[in-house]
Amino acid sequence: MEERSGDHFRKRLYDVIFLSDTPSGRAFDLILIGLIVLSIISVSIESVSGLPPVIYDITRWAEWILTGLFTLEYLARIISLRKPWPYISSFFGVVDLLALLPTYLALVFSGSHYLIVIRGFRLLRIFRILKLFRFMGEANVLYNAIRASLPKIVVFLITILNTAIISGTILYLIEGAESGFTSIPRSIYWAIVTMTTVGYGDISPVTPLGQAVASLIMILGYAILAVPTGIVSVELAHAQSQKKQTFSCPACSTQGHDLDARYCKHCGHELERSSESI
Repeated sequence: MEERSGDHFRKRLYDVIFLSDTPSGRAFDLILIGLIVLSIISVSIESVSGLPPVIYDITRWAEWILTGLFTLEYLARIISLRKPWPYISSFFGVVDLLALLPTYLALVFSGSHYLIVIRGFRLLRIFRILKLFRFMGEANVLYNAIRASLPKIVVFLITILNTAIISGTILYLIEGAESGFTSIPRSIYWAIVTMTTVGYGDISPVTPLGQAVASLIMILGYAILAVPTGIVSVELAHAQSQKKQTFSCPACSTQGHDLDARYCKHCGHELERSSESI
């Protein structure tokens, strides 16, 4: 009887935490989003110097209260799952853990010479903003598009790197140290800045030949900007077309399930179907 009661409690807890198509699930998501936003605001205010001391006291108290609530949320997610390890090792599970550790680690490093370390740990609380990804349905589509584009983008970046090396070397030979091109690495830096159309202006060619080569690199830069955008756009359109044919597990975020699948192929938990997937 106790085991059945425990299973019922776990099922109710799972429905509230992981399912967003119920009134309690939607309310839980909205409350969690509000807490995340409050945490980000608290971290941002704490990084501002010159405020009245009472403001920093309020942000510290708010941080501990929010950390306690996020800790309860993290433990509740683990309790609600029969096999919690897929969630713990998933992207969202790691993010949830990173959102908790900085505040607790600050208690361990309490010595005055560790103040810089403590500040670094506390700044890591900004990772809580990644928890918002869980509530963005389109985030998975964008993630899939970027992941599918990665091999092409890597090849593209290697090509651009080779172009920057060749261009920088040519300008180093043409201009020399008199124009600021004191070394090949510094010339490559100029080529990268020029190709990306950033144009800091700290180095610039002065000879007619160097300016002619620089003009070609600038024109090439406009074409370069369009290539990765086109690659991702194509994959994004493909991922969007596949959105109605795939859905993710609310526990471990695994995707690519069959249309008639009822349970996750990775962790075995019941799948949450949206109206688009049915």
